[in-house]
Amino acid sequence: MPVTAQQGRVKVPEIRNYTLNFGPQHPAAHGVLRLVLEMDGEVIERADPHIGLLHRATEKLAEQRHWVQSLPYMDRLDYVSMMCNEQAYCLAIEKLIGVEVPERAQYIRVMFAEITRILNHLLWLGSHALDVGAMTMFLYCFREREDLMDCYEAVSGARLHAAYFRPGGVNRDLPATMPRFEGESKWHSAREIEQLNADRQGSLLDFIDAFCERFPQRVDEYETLLTENRIWRQRTVGIGVVSPERALQLGFTGPMLRGSGIEWDLRRKQPYEVYDQLQFAIPVGVNGDSYDRYLVRIEEMRQSNAIIRQCVAWLRTHPGPVMAADHKVTPPPRNSMKGDMESLIHHFKLFSEGMSVPEGEVYAAVEHPKGEFGIYAISDGANKPYRLKIRAPGFAHLAGLDEMVRGHMLADVVTVIGTQDIVFGEIDR
Repeated sequence: MPVTAQQGRVKVPEIRNYTLNFGPQHPAAHGVLRLVLEMDGEVIERADPHIGLLHRATEKLAEQRHWVQSLPYMDRLDYVSMMCNEQAYCLAIEKLIGVEVPERAQYIRVMFAEITRILNHLLWLGSHALDVGAMTMFLYCFREREDLMDCYEAVSGARLHAAYFRPGGVNRDLPATMPRFEGESKWHSAREIEQLNADRQGSLLDFIDAFCERFPQRVDEYETLLTENRIWRQRTVGIGVVSPERALQLGFTGPMLRGSGIEWDLRRKQPYEVYDQLQFAIPVGVNGDSYDRYLVRIEEMRQSNAIIRQCVAWLRTHPGPVMAADHKVTPPPRNSMKGDMESLIHHFKLFSEGMSVPEGEVYAAVEHPKGEFGIYAISDGANKPYRLKIRAPGFAHLAGLDEMVRGHMLADVVTVIGTQDIVFGEIDR
């Protein structure tokens, strides 16, 4: 509020900054982010992120549960990139135990990790564009998400919290048939049902292959709507600029780091699973602004699509086990458990007591859709972790929010939150 001060006979107005609460109820706050903004008019002087409003104590809860019982908690961290969270946790346990994952299981994991990357980027693109003012993008992106959610449901029975990856492999092999829509209803005519079932006549691999065939054209549609759109460029070019040096100092990873021009991708630099046997490119930005990060994520969707196609081609010709044979770590098959006493004992011990992990400490990280997602675990030789620390990429990105919005207008805060692709499940963990 302007106040006046008497200086001799001249009244000089003193302008004070005022404080504005942004969130946690704001629709563009992406969950429960509360920002306390110090404003000079409509220009941001300082942004103070307040976190902890979604804290669920995942790291502490893991200390009271068996190693495998904590796996479903991973889905609920970044609840948009479920299987990538599971992958890091499984890799950490496998590194401690020293168990070898069958190659077919590794290809299935990589295929679903890239499906998850596309799912994440589609939600990011739809919500980011919606925040900035482009309504149609949200509807377009969810059209493709539905197909990929059906892939999740086909292998795990759940559309979101899959718990499909397990220490030693994956829960089960890929299904030979896809669920189909049945009968016309007040929502769908017989003709629409027939169109929906057109790609569901074969196996899950056939369904994924058909999706990969049409997806590049869908990405072209997104780019037609946004890439050269005058309003989109005005809202993103030059907004939230981060230099390569500063991005490294702030601990940025993933598209936030590659958008600033640094080619760092764990799938290429520190390969895990079978990424070293696959062909893909790493897109990098030039200017380090919100527009470059948009372009990086768009290209990542195209590259993920190419990786999925390579996995589908390999999986078609290489049948085999999808779980390690060590039944101290992985449960025996159901038919074996019902007919063999030793398998029954393994099954009972594994699900009641859990596996005992050798003493030691380990760090395993994956190239999560948002950046480097890492699990640091300490085992004291018991059936539960002694300590679990989760390295969430969004936490470091949120710490850089203050720098990214200073000097920008209030409306640009929404753009910067969108470009960071923040999900609070992993930040408040």
